[in-house]
Amino acid sequence: MEAILMIMFFTAFWVAVAKYGPILVTKGPQDDLVRCIFLLTAVVCWLFWLCCYLAQLNPLLGPKLKGNVVRIIAKSWGNPFKDG
Repeated sequence: MEAILMIMFFTAFWVAVAKYGPILVTKGPQDDLVRCIFLLTAVVCWLFWLCCYLAQLNPLLGPKLKGNVVRIIAKSWGNPFKDG
């Protein structure tokens, strides 16, 4: 639930940057270019944030522990490791 709220919040933030960013810039001959830059910036930053956030939710690589370390941790947590 928390992940969905976080994704929705940052999506709304970057949509606001893309939509209202060009309004903050003074009028000039490069209006289309400025709009394009704000839109591309918002999309790329949102996509980068989303990839980093989702990678932290489900990491591909975890810590590599030796067998005796796993046994010590399991014993200290009250869940003895069973060899089998």
